[in-house]
Amino acid sequence: MAATASFALLGSAQANAAPGCGHASWYALTSKTASGERMNASLLTAAHRSLPFGTKVKVTNKRNGKSVVVRINDRGPFIRGRVIDVSKAAAKNIGMVSSGTAQVCYQIVDAGNQKIAGKGLKAIDG
Repeated sequence: MAATASFALLGSAQANAAPGCGHASWYALTSKTASGERMNASLLTAAHRSLPFGTKVKVTNKRNGKSVVVRINDRGPFIRGRVIDVSKAAAKNIGMVSSGTAQVCYQIVDAGNQKIAGKGLKAIDG
């Protein structure tokens, strides 16, 4: 029963984080990210407007079905219509380096013990 309750709470938290689909781009800066760590284009990281830093998100390229799990460590994207920016390494994994952008779907795979999108819910390991 506790495992079911934990799963239900995690499911609710994930639903509140508004995973979905939209336009993505990739970036490879050398500056610091919003989380304070230096951007490293060879790591599987991403920028999202509201997901907590450290959240792991599965990003799937809708055109080819390729997926990659990235860790949120930055804020963005700041271009209207885009839902997530991924590192160059992540873009390479899902086949979008040459195009620069792609239609993707994303979902949380590990929220850790972070609050999700300011809703006050916490993921429970279980």
